[in-house]
Amino acid sequence: MTAATIDQSQGADLQAQMQAVLDKQRQSYLKDGPPSYELRMDRLQRSVDMLLRFEKEMCDAVNSDFGSRSPDQTLFTDVAGSIGPIKHTMKHLKGWMKSEKRKVQFPLGLLGAKARIDYQPLGVVGVISPWNFPFQLTFAPFAGIFGAGNRMMIKPSEFTPASSEVIARMCAETFDETEVSVFTGGPEVGQAFSGLGFDHLLFTGATSIAKHVMRAASENLVPLTLELGGKSPVVVSETADLDVTAKRVMVGKTLNAGQICLAPDYVYVPDGKVDEFVNKAEAAVTEMYPTLKDNPDYASVVNERHYDRLNSYIEDAKAKGATVREINPANEDFSQQAAHKIPPTIVVNATDDMKIMQDEIFGPLLPIKTYKQVDEVIDYVNEKDRPLALYYFGENKAEENHVLNNTTSGGVSVNEVIMHVAQEDLPFGGVGPAGMGAYHGVDGFRQFSHKKAVFTQIGKRFDGLLNAVRPPYGPDLRKMAEQMMK
Repeated sequence: MTAATIDQSQGADLQAQMQAVLDKQRQSYLKDGPPSYELRMDRLQRSVDMLLRFEKEMCDAVNSDFGSRSPDQTLFTDVAGSIGPIKHTMKHLKGWMKSEKRKVQFPLGLLGAKARIDYQPLGVVGVISPWNFPFQLTFAPFAGIFGAGNRMMIKPSEFTPASSEVIARMCAETFDETEVSVFTGGPEVGQAFSGLGFDHLLFTGATSIAKHVMRAASENLVPLTLELGGKSPVVVSETADLDVTAKRVMVGKTLNAGQICLAPDYVYVPDGKVDEFVNKAEAAVTEMYPTLKDNPDYASVVNERHYDRLNSYIEDAKAKGATVREINPANEDFSQQAAHKIPPTIVVNATDDMKIMQDEIFGPLLPIKTYKQVDEVIDYVNEKDRPLALYYFGENKAEENHVLNNTTSGGVSVNEVIMHVAQEDLPFGGVGPAGMGAYHGVDGFRQFSHKKAVFTQIGKRFDGLLNAVRPPYGPDLRKMAEQMMK
């Protein structure tokens, strides 16, 4: 089996080289027709076997790219986190592939007319995957894309080059290039890739980059699924158990050092409970990470650029009057280190003029704001771009419903953070600047399928009944129109 290769020295020819592979995949798809259930299952099973076979190389590659990231975390988030969705699809695929019956307008249904939806493959799907979970966000979409019967072309992130090289090798050893092709490289490759005439394009990454991807895709009217991010708020109720709340929030904030699109971005705590929440957050981090600097369980920031960006947020917050509390259980010196680790840092009294409250953080920094009435929180969230997620902690069901009903976010976890993304029977996606479209489970199968409407008219035995809607028009047509307007 072979993988597509790109000669990046050719500049303007990049897109032509990738277009040739796209043409090859599309021609193969048209020649072979929609793949059978058996072939789809074979491709999914090969994906699982591939992930198991390359388990160690995947963990080593991510650790190398980050400078320090736990192989156990990668095993959980990227390897198991890819296999789980694929196996879920394999379990349910036969049922998903069945035509869906729909009702026919009266009285045609009584006379034998039928309506259905057929889920048809789109053809070739492009996938642009990010650096924060380089394998999971590349391979978990295989569940919906292969399940729906498509081929795919992949552009992984240049910020994790070791992982991208492994992705290319994995696919080259497992699939023919008419099934999967991988294109590694920098922004010029990504730009050319975005301009291809795919049947669908899945992009996971920053909102700023998504604008360029969407603009390029629009030239060919390519439909998009955009999985982006934003500032996902945590709403802590007066009724919340602060021990449990602080622990769960800090688990989400320190996993992958906060480099998660769904990481809690800021926390609203009831007025008068800030010190208690911060103390419990510090205790939770200390329990999980007695040390940080050389602890393999605590991930590094991915590169120097992001390390400098995050530190600039801290300095800006200090300069503008925030109280900054670094959680450093062993009081370690981070000024000299092999990686780019930043201790979990809580920023109290964060205000909107601070950069940390303006940009998606994507790191282990957590601003804290206070409120007196929960409607203040709702108003604040609604004034901002709609977030990818919202998290509510508390035992007041009426208040919970009030918050959820009066805010809009891509998804919600109640008394937890992030975990709604792990439920394969729930769609995952954003809204507004946080993204468009959703996948996972049956929603992924449908997202990467064409929902083709099929109507079968009544037989010739009753054909005379259709004369009322045929010229020459007369009172029967007027009577029918009047009935329809009642």
